[in-house]
Amino acid sequence: MSEQSLYERLGGYAGITGFVDDLLPRLQTDMQLGRFWQNRGSDGIAREKQLLIDYLCNSAGGPVYYTGRNMKLSHAGMHISESDWSIFLGHAADTMRVLSVPKQECDDIVAFVLSLKDDIVEA
Repeated sequence: MSEQSLYERLGGYAGITGFVDDLLPRLQTDMQLGRFWQNRGSDGIAREKQLLIDYLCNSAGGPVYYTGRNMKLSHAGMHISESDWSIFLGHAADTMRVLSVPKQECDDIVAFVLSLKDDIVEA
């Protein structure tokens, strides 16, 4: 019997979509991070949400094809700081806690997210 992928352990597409549904409003309404969504149209925000879901599903080993850009290119010029990064990590932890994500899956998510830091944090 083969080990389940992180995608499967998180509940597949529906589980990852639920994660994004909880996390994005936290980020968008945060006093510091909200600036990244200011002056964005609803269509652009919806597209970004779908790309995030696709990226996470694909990265977690799911059968979803990600059509977006890589993380470095996607975040270039946004001036994401260490402080922004720390706040993001706190919101991600809150989402995992609210959704009762098991410890092993939390650890796997954190390891994956931390591997992206150099491509996202600029300042």
